[in-house]
Amino acid sequence: MKVVLDPAAMAEMMDAACFYEEARVGLGVTFLATIEEAFKKVGHKPRLWPRLKGPFRRCLITGFPYGIIYRVDLDSVYVAAIMHLKRKPDYWTRRTKNTE
Repeated sequence: MKVVLDPAAMAEMMDAACFYEEARVGLGVTFLATIEEAFKKVGHKPRLWPRLKGPFRRCLITGFPYGIIYRVDLDSVYVAAIMHLKRKPDYWTRRTKNTE
């Protein structure tokens, strides 16, 4: 399935990558590669990960404190957030009000 990112999720992903790259050269690139690999897995088997809230599921990112929050649609996977696991856990729900 095609993976479609909410613009805010894309911004979160890039912000985190920049943070990691500033912390250690190459770590931001590793973060993005890990996220891309997770997108492939989610696109291939979207129902593999557990439901988090309503129709949304969470795929944890190996090696980083992040999760991909997504919903399975008819022909795509909508990514609502690239969520840091230690921060305000429900902040992303505001984005989903108009997309359900």
